[in-house]
Amino acid sequence: DRCHTLQGMVLPSRTYPGATLAARYARINDNHTQRCTLAVLPIRILGDPALRQKAKRVPSALLRAGPKIDASIHKLIEDMIDSMRAASGVGLAAPQIGVSLRVIVIGLPDEEPFALINPEIVKRSGERPVEEGCLSLPGYRAELTRSLTVLVKGLDAEGRPVRIKARDDPSTGLRAGLLAQVLEHEIDHINGI
Repeated sequence: DRCHTLQGMVLPSRTYPGATLAARYARINDNHTQRCTLAVLPIRILGDPALRQKAKRVPSALLRAGPKIDASIHKLIEDMIDSMRAASGVGLAAPQIGVSLRVIVIGLPDEEPFALINPEIVKRSGERPVEEGCLSLPGYRAELTRSLTVLVKGLDAEGRPVRIKARDDPSTGLRAGLLAQVLEHEIDHINGI
């Protein structure tokens, strides 16, 4: 079930300006009957100040011990995946929907999408030219330099530590190279780049 009932928790105003969790992410719970719809959120366009700010780490209060992730973060991830798919993207960072948290989602062609919470690039090596687009710059593509290999650490959607090594290597196929590129691109977004 993709619906969550949230208990009116108020988020810090520096993270979600002027919004309560219930107002921004809650599903309606009326007499124990939930109504659930997809949430496709508008993607911020270049020039929006949210895209140039370094996003905040997801606070430990939302990373419950056990490991468990707070329902509000699960809802954010679901909304991000819905928004990414609706825009035909392969990646999306929370600042692109106006949420200043270090959360990214990636959905490569023919694969299940996944999320990373508080991701960091631990190591990168090599360089390669790539043509790249961005959902925050609709219709625009440019050639830029990306790493051949990236090693990223973070938490998965269940709060478990993960490490992902992605490499552009002809023997591993297109997806590994695309994954390296998308990881680097989305982590750039949460770093305000």
